[in-house]
Amino acid sequence: MKWFNLQDNINMLTILSAIALLVLTFVIVGLYMKKMKEKRTSSESEMSGESYDGIGEYKNSLPVGWALSYIALIVWALYYFLVGYPLNSYSQVGEYNDEVKAYNAKFESKFANPDQQTLHAMGEGIYLVQCSQCHGITGNGIDGKAANLEIWGSEAGILDAIVKGSKGMNYPLGEMPADMVDTNSAKAIAAFVAKEISAIKTTANESLVEEGRAQWGVCAACHGDDGKGMDGQAPDLTKYGSLNFVVDVLAKGKHGLIGEMPAFNDGRLTDVQKRAVGEYVISLSKNR
Repeated sequence: MKWFNLQDNINMLTILSAIALLVLTFVIVGLYMKKMKEKRTSSESEMSGESYDGIGEYKNSLPVGWALSYIALIVWALYYFLVGYPLNSYSQVGEYNDEVKAYNAKFESKFANPDQQTLHAMGEGIYLVQCSQCHGITGNGIDGKAANLEIWGSEAGILDAIVKGSKGMNYPLGEMPADMVDTNSAKAIAAFVAKEISAIKTTANESLVEEGRAQWGVCAACHGDDGKGMDGQAPDLTKYGSLNFVVDVLAKGKHGLIGEMPAFNDGRLTDVQKRAVGEYVISLSKNR
């Protein structure tokens, strides 16, 4: 190992800093050790007038050495950050960020137009790493601790949300309360939303659709007459049952019974990966 490789800016600055600190330390300590040994007379120093148990206190001005050292360290810090490392020199963090950026660009290019099978396989891997801890490997929500993805994206999922309420994503209108309507009305609204509003476009209760349409006003107060969420005030139910709704959840995060699912906008998932998770989540539903 080249301990004194001064061609490396990091080594050079580190060694110079260590030498400067050692020299300043010895000089300042030496000066004040010398002063401690010298006897002061009343004509040489002014007393502060304070006395503690008969011990007087001198008025001491700011030590010149300390002041010069303080100024020198400020100058050194400005040089270090503006001229030296890391802003103008090699940076491992910078190299890592460049590698990640290049890899992400390569990834986005390779999977610019993935087919459904590719998205599903990609989404399964991401789900098992990022989502299964709360939602369970099969998506069952681990006995109610998180959203049950086995019914998500289906008419049963809509009914479940109406009856139990929804903690909701981070939307201005907040949480949807439970039991806003009775059970029969909830079934009718679920049928209407599944058939006419959501991306599901089918219902197991065709006879209840018109009744649900009449009851829709309870939900339209937040979701809007068209179910699109009134410009982001509430979830866009026209996407429900499609991977785009999952993408919205990943982008905004969601409140839950065991805490809050964070928004995946910190670089952990690319846009393609979010779509892949959506595709896989859709496949988990046993009620489609």
